[in-house]
Amino acid sequence: MRVLVVDDEVRLAENVARALREGPGYAVDVAHDGADAVQLCGSNLYDLVVLDLMIPKVSGDEVVRRMRAARHTSPILVLTARTEVGKTIDLLNLGADDYMTKPFDLGELIARAGALIRRGKGASEPALRFGVVQLHTSEQTVQVNGSRVDLSPTEYRILEYLMFRPRAVISKRELLEHLYDFTWEHHSNVVEAHVSNLRKKLRIAANVDLLQTLRGRGYRLAEAP
Repeated sequence: MRVLVVDDEVRLAENVARALREGPGYAVDVAHDGADAVQLCGSNLYDLVVLDLMIPKVSGDEVVRRMRAARHTSPILVLTARTEVGKTIDLLNLGADDYMTKPFDLGELIARAGALIRRGKGASEPALRFGVVQLHTSEQTVQVNGSRVDLSPTEYRILEYLMFRPRAVISKRELLEHLYDFTWEHHSNVVEAHVSNLRKKLRIAANVDLLQTLRGRGYRLAEAP
């Protein structure tokens, strides 16, 4: 999953970005003003935007307004030092999905981020199931036919993304854009090796191919017969 963190407090932004990278393993881009946030959201499909309200050039409120006006559907988690109920209502009515007041606990932020990403993809529970595969997003564990399968961090992230859209064909580019930050083009070759390793591990566990490659189109999970 790929997240955009927007905060003009450089140290706080980096702390949040590091927590999201090292905890759930998200790819994270960082912006320090609203103009950059609007530009990045216009050119990338983020799975979540973590947005501070008090940012220069374009305010956080205006970033939310412009994103929704442009029909960007990424969930938005607002970080704010303001505690007025009226302000919270205004933000939610603008299109924000959740908010946290500063100072906040990083563990709670990670939990809320995970919940928003799941809900944004239509999953209400942390455990995702498709055929014989079960993936727990909070525990970051995978089971096939009830037996645990050990995956590398990148293999897990590939499977997690595919599990949110089972049966759908996911192009290599889409996979890259959601697995990596703005440097995603530099990882074009290595992702194929990760997919290959993931396919082998799933095949060994299930005795059938669960991860298909459709030449020129992308990748798709398939149910065991």
